[in-house]
Amino acid sequence: MLAWGQKVSKPFRDRVIGMSTTLGVDPNFLMACMAFESGETFSPSIKNAAGSGAVGLIQFMPSTAQALGTTSQQLAAMSAVKQLDFVEKYFLPRAGKLKSLEDVYMAILWPVAIGKPLDFVLFDKSDPQHPKRYIQNAGLDFNRDGKITKAETAAKVRAKLEKGLQAENASV
Repeated sequence: MLAWGQKVSKPFRDRVIGMSTTLGVDPNFLMACMAFESGETFSPSIKNAAGSGAVGLIQFMPSTAQALGTTSQQLAAMSAVKQLDFVEKYFLPRAGKLKSLEDVYMAILWPVAIGKPLDFVLFDKSDPQHPKRYIQNAGLDFNRDGKITKAETAAKVRAKLEKGLQAENASV
């Protein structure tokens, strides 16, 4: 069963399953992250609502697109299946290290947290060097303690995984 498999084409599903083997990651984790990042559209052209310039299946930032040898505009113009080549290229340096849904999502949001425990703090309200990081992510501080942990950050992605595995969304 593939999470969100009914929302994408067979070539897309096949490509994700192939990528997951190469990357050593559960394909459901990739699908949940892409569902979250694309607002369940799996659209290669979807833009970040906050205006960051990020685009696509995993919300590639312009600088990330450039590092991968492309541009945000080129990514947005690709088919979803073609954009998966860049998703795979992005994750490849982390192959074999993405053992949990949270780690797959951290590869997208905050790579330094890969492999860290779920209570690892990503953003702290009292961080004098980076006060905006907490402010920009305050909605993720579910217990309102002024610290945003890896688990809190990935909670909405975990909900996308659960939703994606429901019969009306998953494919066999």
